Amino acid sequence: MSNTVLHLKDASIYQRETLILSEVNIEIQKGEFVYLIGKTGTGKSSFMKTLYGDLPLIEGEGNIVDYDLRKLKEKDIPFLRRKLGVVFQDFKLLNDRNVNENLIFVLKATGWKDRAAMDQKIAEVLKKVGMETKGFKNPFQLSGGEQQRIAIARALLNDPELILADEPTGNLDPQTSVEVMEVLQQISKNGKTILMATHDYALLLKYPSKTLKCDGQKVFEVVQKTV
Repeated sequence: MSNTVLHLKDASIYQRETLILSEVNIEIQKGEFVYLIGKTGTGKSSFMKTLYGDLPLIEGEGNIVDYDLRKLKEKDIPFLRRKLGVVFQDFKLLNDRNVNENLIFVLKATGWKDRAAMDQKIAEVLKKVGMETKGFKNPFQLSGGEQQRIAIARALLNDPELILADEPTGNLDPQTSVEVMEVLQQISKNGKTILMATHDYALLLKYPSKTLKCDGQKVFEVVQKTV
């Protein structure tokens, strides 16, 4: 079993006909916490979308959690996403149902049938993000930071091999960002692999880790200066 969770070789990322990133060569190993940084418009989101199957990979090689991105078919995408946990900037919670129902919805959509097993899994992921008492609240009754913790819990439901966090602190104030980051750090320490797109450089300084940068249509590793 390979320890490489994500491997891109000479990959080009397109949004329709527009070339966004070219000659992308990166590897992420199991258990790594990796940042993806870059100014707005440098391709971070397009990069992330390619990884979870929203944009096709047309050029180069790409392999993510044992899926070949070049050969990815529409019908494979739900299965790929079961092995990925995706955390969005705007939470993407369903406001017409409470937290538990949000999580049940995802489990049912990914093939879970046993109600007792679902309830147990929900209790487990909520505990991991410190939200075990909030299951009966609706998302609009929670703060932004709490909603993002629920979104992280949702990403953990199917024990993903890789968590893709796309600007997870983008809508949060600095203090709440740190709280959410602490949750992600804890999950990382427990062995989960995380790729986090961010433009919050304060977090990079506080929690230094391997960093990839999008700039000038390229993605390259940045050597962080020790602070």
